[in-house]
Amino acid sequence: MATVSTGRPTMSLDLKHRPRRLRRTEAIRTLARETTLVSGNLIFPAFVTAGSGVRAPIDTMPGQFRVSIDELIRDGQELQTLGIPGINLFGYSDIKDDLGSEAANPKGLIPRAVRALKKACPDLCVQTDVALDPYTEHGHDGLVIHGEVANDETVAALCRMAVTHAEAGADWVAPSDMMDGRVGAIREALDATGFTHVGILAYSAKYASCLYGPFRGALKSTPKNGDKKTYQMDPANVREALKEIALDIAEGADVVMIKPALAYLDVIAAARARFDVPIAAYNVSGEYSMVMAAAEKGWIDADRAMLEMLTSIKRAGADMILTYFAKRAAALLRQQ
Repeated sequence: MATVSTGRPTMSLDLKHRPRRLRRTEAIRTLARETTLVSGNLIFPAFVTAGSGVRAPIDTMPGQFRVSIDELIRDGQELQTLGIPGINLFGYSDIKDDLGSEAANPKGLIPRAVRALKKACPDLCVQTDVALDPYTEHGHDGLVIHGEVANDETVAALCRMAVTHAEAGADWVAPSDMMDGRVGAIREALDATGFTHVGILAYSAKYASCLYGPFRGALKSTPKNGDKKTYQMDPANVREALKEIALDIAEGADVVMIKPALAYLDVIAAARARFDVPIAAYNVSGEYSMVMAAAEKGWIDADRAMLEMLTSIKRAGADMILTYFAKRAAALLRQQ
């Protein structure tokens, strides 16, 4: 029986369990911690552009840049120093047409970037985005035929793009288009061309979210007409997400992804409970830019918000997190 003196009438508490005992010191809190975020959980999304010596700030994403290949190599070396194992490449292309032809050019920007990065940083897991939107005039992830995004014709184009990236040396290809059947088709195309070792990081549950705005500004890939709701998922749905994930696993995906992360932590948790495969989550541009904008106003501590957000994604069940915070978070984690 504990007697507590508060300056008021004495009260007694009969407590066998006192959870605060496990919060009393930093050492105790560390020992009792259930979820640990480490740099090895992070993947850095990088925007690659033409030229040399280019590190162009992205207005919509403070602290992020479009970089030329020589600068990309410096980023890759920095990631390795920080213990970040993966980089995911997005191409900023000035060459666009209605067919997205540049996407499968073996001498194009992303294949050249992959070759250079694998030569300079052979141990880095180099991943490439597979979608047509940076290369199409209309800004959609697929081919537009008779006013609609055509599924099967797009899948054929994505297969050519994925094989081109594999030929350049990509470790993983990451189809982000949300076309039906594209994972199986890409797996078949990779296997048929001798790239059985190349993995597929599938954007399995990619929602039609408003939080991609800063990213589309970075790549100038906002659709000129219509929206992406006929192929990206309805934000209200979770059972559909589990169906999409199950289909991608059956078709040969090595890793499945939920995008965005923060507004879909329940989807990540549901996927973790249902599937025994590696799960990725994308801490997208809008989530990043909201924190950075608030921090610039002095309304929030950017570092604390960043680590709290990333830990919540890990706690929900993600094994790996694509995040623009990767370098900043890894540097901070090294100090802890």
